[in-house]
Amino acid sequence: METATFRRTLVCKKFVEAYLNKAVISNNRSFALKLILLLVFIAPPITANAEIVVTGSRVPVPAKELGSAVTVIDAEQLEQRQVRVLSDVLRDVPGIAVSRTGPTGSFTQLRLRGAEGNQTLVMIDGFEINNPSGGSEYDFANALNAEIERIEVVRGPQSALFGSDAIGGVINIITKKADPGFSLKARADTGRFDTNDGVLSFGYGGEKFNITGVINRHETDGISVADKDNGNIEDDDYENTSSRIKASFTPFDNLELEAIVMDVDSEREGDASVPVVGAGDSEDESETDQKYYFTKAQLSLFDGKWENILRWSKIENFTDFINGAGVTTFTSDGTKRKVDFQSNLYFSIPGIDFAQNTLSVGYEREKEEADYPTLNLDLDVTNRSRFAEYRVGLWDQLFLSLSGRWDDNDIFRNARTWRATAAYLVEATNTRFHASKGKAVKNPTFFELFGFTPTFTGNPNLSTEEGRGWDAGIEQTFLDGKVVFDVTYFENDIRDLITGSGMTSVNLPGTSEIEGLEVSASVTPIPNLNFTAAYTYTDAENSMGDELVRRAKDIASLSANYNFSLFGRDTNFNTVIRYNGKQDDTQFNPFPAPSNTVRLDDFTLVNIGISHNVAKGIAITGRVENLLDDNYQEVLGFGTPGRAAFVGLDVKLDDLL
Repeated sequence: METATFRRTLVCKKFVEAYLNKAVISNNRSFALKLILLLVFIAPPITANAEIVVTGSRVPVPAKELGSAVTVIDAEQLEQRQVRVLSDVLRDVPGIAVSRTGPTGSFTQLRLRGAEGNQTLVMIDGFEINNPSGGSEYDFANALNAEIERIEVVRGPQSALFGSDAIGGVINIITKKADPGFSLKARADTGRFDTNDGVLSFGYGGEKFNITGVINRHETDGISVADKDNGNIEDDDYENTSSRIKASFTPFDNLELEAIVMDVDSEREGDASVPVVGAGDSEDESETDQKYYFTKAQLSLFDGKWENILRWSKIENFTDFINGAGVTTFTSDGTKRKVDFQSNLYFSIPGIDFAQNTLSVGYEREKEEADYPTLNLDLDVTNRSRFAEYRVGLWDQLFLSLSGRWDDNDIFRNARTWRATAAYLVEATNTRFHASKGKAVKNPTFFELFGFTPTFTGNPNLSTEEGRGWDAGIEQTFLDGKVVFDVTYFENDIRDLITGSGMTSVNLPGTSEIEGLEVSASVTPIPNLNFTAAYTYTDAENSMGDELVRRAKDIASLSANYNFSLFGRDTNFNTVIRYNGKQDDTQFNPFPAPSNTVRLDDFTLVNIGISHNVAKGIAITGRVENLLDDNYQEVLGFGTPGRAAFVGLDVKLDDLL
């Protein structure tokens, strides 16, 4: 026991020392200081070992058996932090960098492990939602928190499981099912910038039938998208109405049918060409209509040892861009249709009872369409995929997986991708080792290939971007789970990275190299008091040795949550501190002058929130965002909100009946 503990401690010590030495050599004192602080002030990771994760494999798997790095944010944490926009809470996930071009409702990108925004695949309930007419990425601006059960983030190359767009990883937003019986809930709050947010939901959970419905309305007068410090004073408002119905039916014990329909309508004002020198207030606006249709049938045979899943989905993304004169200057209409079949076999081999095996095989057919009426451009591409994953658990201690995918595409280069993972548990010391390695791809976007504007012409000769990455980490648990610490090192090399050059896009020759360290740690010192923390160090450079923009080397967050009784009623207090280090961004000079790189300052945001149950089923809420009133920019030239306070009411109407 003493030898094993000593060796584990020595490995951790050498691992940390190597990165501290690198930090000192590169004169990155802030990185070294923050890592030391996280090692001292330990806080709990979001993912617990007992959890079942549905995104880290083609089948649901206990988190402890996954070799890939996974973070789970559950409904309780979303409620405690009073999250209204999902991208805000994703800032607390290791490996994620968020860039929002202005206030709430503005275009929002997530970069995972240094990869581009469109190199991260986003899903809702396991169905892909990246927009084929919007750069093949998902704009998190319109992602509101309405009856979300959990968010799973799987880091590292995942194309072997899910296809193109998964170089950085996968984000899966999982919506709620109804609890048994009837439920009716409402939530509303209001605050600065004339911001109002309201949610109304209902549900019924029966033995054979389950249905939930929700509608979420969010509106705000906002601030100027172009930074007010540059003389811009006109507020740019934002409106979003999102609705969803989710239903499932189990006619037989071994057959489940599910359907989801979603609609997101939004309108946002903006300012044109903000990063261009001299640009400012304007009357531009955009209108977006997003529709999602998902269906699934799952049949289990032989006491659950053989599962067969058939799924169909369709997403539609329609956006109009309108100038101050009321003229539509650009329209995009993206559609993705996908059907896939998957078969899972759970088995053991006679005489080898210590090995539990899972084999998943499947076929997918996906058609993407992008229509740009203002450019008289209508494009489509069809992709056919075959995939397989084999998982084996040995002695309930060693868990291995190997995945492969073959993509046949009628425009892009056909792709062969793979992924291998391993997790090893040492029960005597409560230690878990985890590692993964894989190859992923990102196909060029329609606009990069064929789009055109007065200052841009597509390049039909672009090659597919290719990412190869690996990670390895150690998770250590102390004091019966009260203290948990995880550290993961990762590398992600991207070949043929697509970038703008002159009036077109090109593949950069060579390899863009990204490496970093993800740290999460934890302590629950007393019941009902909980801390969570995350820290990421990222060193991302393109093949020319230039730092990739909007990827701060240091990103960290620390959250504390405390449940207590006040006047005999349950009360919850939560605070979150988020730090974003200095980062580069691009300044676009008036054409034809070349662009140049600008360094953005670091910033720290502090949010606090409190909720108090005044009666059964009724809680009053309050929160303050950007408590320190920090003045900062996430993206060059774009404004960000100052201090803002909000109050609200949360009612479970079924508890009042």
